[in-house]
Amino acid sequence: MKIFTTEQTYKADKFTIKKQQITSDVLMERAAMKIFEWMHARLQGAQVKIHLFCGIGNNGGDGIALARLLHKGGYSISVYVVNYSEKRSKDFLLNLERLKDCKVWPDFITAANGLPVIDKKDIVVDAIFGIGLNRAPSGWVTSLIAHINKAEAFVLAVDIPSGLFMDRVPEKYTDVIFANHVLSIQVPKIVFFLPQTAVYLDSWEVLDIGLDAEYLGRTETDFELVDKTYASSMYRPRTKFAHKGSYGHSLIVGGSYGKIGAIHLASKACLTVGGGLVTAFVPECGMIPLQTAVPEVMVLTTADERQISKIRYPFEPTAIGIGMGMGTSKTSVDAFHGFLDNNNGSPLVIDADGLNILSKKKSLLKRMPSLTVLTPHPKELERLIGTWQTDFEKLEKVRCFSEKYDCIVVIKGAHTITVYKDKGYVNSTGNPGMATAGSGDVLAGMITGLISQSYTPLEASVLGVFLHGLAGDLAVINNSFEALTASGIITFVGKAFVELLESEKIEKEGE
Repeated sequence: MKIFTTEQTYKADKFTIKKQQITSDVLMERAAMKIFEWMHARLQGAQVKIHLFCGIGNNGGDGIALARLLHKGGYSISVYVVNYSEKRSKDFLLNLERLKDCKVWPDFITAANGLPVIDKKDIVVDAIFGIGLNRAPSGWVTSLIAHINKAEAFVLAVDIPSGLFMDRVPEKYTDVIFANHVLSIQVPKIVFFLPQTAVYLDSWEVLDIGLDAEYLGRTETDFELVDKTYASSMYRPRTKFAHKGSYGHSLIVGGSYGKIGAIHLASKACLTVGGGLVTAFVPECGMIPLQTAVPEVMVLTTADERQISKIRYPFEPTAIGIGMGMGTSKTSVDAFHGFLDNNNGSPLVIDADGLNILSKKKSLLKRMPSLTVLTPHPKELERLIGTWQTDFEKLEKVRCFSEKYDCIVVIKGAHTITVYKDKGYVNSTGNPGMATAGSGDVLAGMITGLISQSYTPLEASVLGVFLHGLAGDLAVINNSFEALTASGIITFVGKAFVELLESEKIEKEGE
């Protein structure tokens, strides 16, 4: 699902109006009707008090049109026009007249007015500002926003929480309405997924108002939301006469005394995601633990008992995952340096201490082969690209880093974003339980295993992140966030594939 900018959304509206030969107020009516249907399906006529706060632009016009539909549906409503400017959009004025024709007269809120009483059992519809907001709200409007937030009523935001910008972080934390749920018109917004902006909403969903499918399909966007439909489109089914060699021979390099578990997790995940053969390259101390715990994995060792030293292997891997638990001692750094010099072009996934070594010795970044996959957590990312003030600055710095080194960066987090040059892929799976030791090792192993099966590094990264999160989601269904472990994620990778393919089957049957 594509994530549009403000400008692209406006162009979609205009293209649809022209192609479908309709007026702009028809689109507004469609939006209002979709929101009404969503609310009516849940309220079923219940006489809960609904407060509609409407601005004087098109977002406010959506709210005014919704008020008319709720009134006709027999709901108890109070309508407020937040009079923050002398300008009015024509569709707002049109729907205001339609509302008055229904004998409903809204209250106009200005700096001089008192604020309406809102009970915590009421419902608030937020339609004050839309996606076009380009400056912080004025003082008295922020007082209204604070009043709504303090009321603790259920807040339903139309398209985007009021006060939230589409392309930057709010100047003040208190300038934005906190929405319990957002009904996003046609497409999601990137601010729904970034740590500094997603805090203003608990949940969201998209309402399809019939914007032109041709425009939506052909428009290139900076970000794509990876859902089941998108993920299943990348899946490659196995063939009947394939054998283990058909699905690659992965090499997983890392581990040190006391941290062999990282290689255990990465190797097992590599196999579980479908890798044909997996060899682990570890210090001597890892031989017995790995051979005992994961008998399917072959093991090579260095001459060093406790840490990785020279990295040598007697075969050409189809993919290599490196860095998990290997440490950052001079011996490890030298081994990593030598490995990069001697790698004959095998695709790389670099995680954990491999990333920390790159951060310590940035000259090594130029030795990475094209399309190397880096999987940093926030601190590892900061060491690589430097600090940032906002999530938008972070994304821009990652984009520039990816462009400079021709690498793929997996920005791990609540909504992991995979970035390759000017394109970002926002993941839709995962949960807080996955913030647990070893989860990143599992992800690195999964991406390595997918590359070994001839997925491109970008496909492997996007699909691997999705399956990793989906496995975590399945793991907590009958458990809890707190009890989830990295091993538990691996256990549910198979079920994640089943779920992915089941959704694809259902979609095809419905065509």
